[in-house]
Amino acid sequence: MNAIYGILWLGALLKWGNWKSWRLYYPTILFYLLGDLLYQYLLSDHYPMWKYSPQGLDDTIGLTHSHVSLSIMAIKYPATVLIYLSKFPKANLVKQALFIAFWVLIFAVNESIDIKAGLIQYYNGWGFHWSLFFNLVMFLLLKLHHHRPLAAWLLSLGFIVFLWNTFDVPSTVFR
Repeated sequence: MNAIYGILWLGALLKWGNWKSWRLYYPTILFYLLGDLLYQYLLSDHYPMWKYSPQGLDDTIGLTHSHVSLSIMAIKYPATVLIYLSKFPKANLVKQALFIAFWVLIFAVNESIDIKAGLIQYYNGWGFHWSLFFNLVMFLLLKLHHHRPLAAWLLSLGFIVFLWNTFDVPSTVFR
């Protein structure tokens, strides 16, 4: 399944992404990647909110949560940023809100498939509704980061503190 997702995201990138101007979006791609790397480093082993559970061929060839996460970071995240930011509507707030909702829906459908296929497990109070909320905030922050990186970093820090307190993450996750 991991390979299928990778092929789909690469196809979407080639069809809709502004990959020729990747340098314009590179800082936001790094911002996105760093957020997930921070989660992986601090929480995935000691206090996960979710973990990927490879099934079928992915499991047979020995893929783990870490392999799946790294492939998502390498393919899905850059493709998402290059499509999302390059196609973001100009000036019309209603179109912008619908565009963000569309992207939250894409990620929700992806995660729904993962849930039904047993490819993702939730822990420590996380659930699908939290993923929806998280993705809404994430897409807002990605757009903000593209134009005002410092503001996005500050709001991200506040969001991390909010999630940290909401999910009562123990300080022992700091290794």
